[in-house]
Amino acid sequence: PSSCDRRCRSHRRPPAAPFYIVLHVSRSGCSMQVARRGAAPQQRSAGPRASPRARTVAVACSGEPMKVVVTGAAGRTGALVTQKLAERPGFQPRAVVRSDSSKAKVVGLGVKDSDVFFVDVAAGRAEDYAKAFEGADALVIATSGVPKLLPFSLIKVFWAKFTGKTGVMPDFAWKEGQYPEKVDWLGQKAQVDAAKAAGIKRVVVVGSMGGTQPDNTLNNFGKPNGDILKWKRKAEQYLIASGLSYTIVHPGGLLDEEGGKRELVVDVDDKLLERKVRSIPRADVAEVCVQCLSIPETENRAFDVISLPPEEGKGPTTDFAALIASLNGATCDYSIHSQANL
Repeated sequence: PSSCDRRCRSHRRPPAAPFYIVLHVSRSGCSMQVARRGAAPQQRSAGPRASPRARTVAVACSGEPMKVVVTGAAGRTGALVTQKLAERPGFQPRAVVRSDSSKAKVVGLGVKDSDVFFVDVAAGRAEDYAKAFEGADALVIATSGVPKLLPFSLIKVFWAKFTGKTGVMPDFAWKEGQYPEKVDWLGQKAQVDAAKAAGIKRVVVVGSMGGTQPDNTLNNFGKPNGDILKWKRKAEQYLIASGLSYTIVHPGGLLDEEGGKRELVVDVDDKLLERKVRSIPRADVAEVCVQCLSIPETENRAFDVISLPPEEGKGPTTDFAALIASLNGATCDYSIHSQANL
């Protein structure tokens, strides 16, 4: 830490444009990158060249860890993001939750009690986030409406299977007041407005694939209060227009399986939905989000990500900069099925 402080003092800038050190660490040595937000990093050798399996750590140039707010921090994906941030010395996570039980969960993941804040995302009030966002460097939005299966609707699914009928789906509903319009649109809009007001410069969003498809099955969940992908896409377009530096991650179907075991694949505009397998462990999605905080090439970019089955591919993805580079500069085209006027 002391040598880091000495290197950083010569690179101090006003808070509006802070520098970060990106360390690529492996058993064989490490390399260091000094980068300002939005600028390409300049690599400096700090020993033998790092291997592709290097682990990336971002440290603010003041010598302090990057303060990252995670909303939806107690959710299944948000909790994994929170845990990864808490485990790494380059980050100081703050958690936004809705209940005392959720607070206990994130504290158990390593978040300081004083860094947990209560906000009802469905209320859609930007001012509610002011305390949580004050002085933060980055925001990871992991909030989402969660459909709940209606058990009795399974009867028609079983009957359809018995009679050979296809295309029959179970029914879903939303918790009262937690409809996609309120959570995924107005709730996320409030977070973007609050981030801008607080001076947060970096926002990473956990979205979903399927946004280019108006007839995607997910939009039918919980009708007439559904259209979750449409509301998500509208919120993403609002973020893009806000002027904040953003990264939007669209994962495929989420698996509650161990991460770090599969090769990841990225693309844009739902092209990955054409594949037979288009799922990804939540833990891998969380890792991508954390890595994006330290990779300048992910700024102002939206992309889709899935994983290959464990028996396929070249082994687990460890070089996330190379993963992003495989996009060849592509980003999602929001003129496809635009929701700006929804």
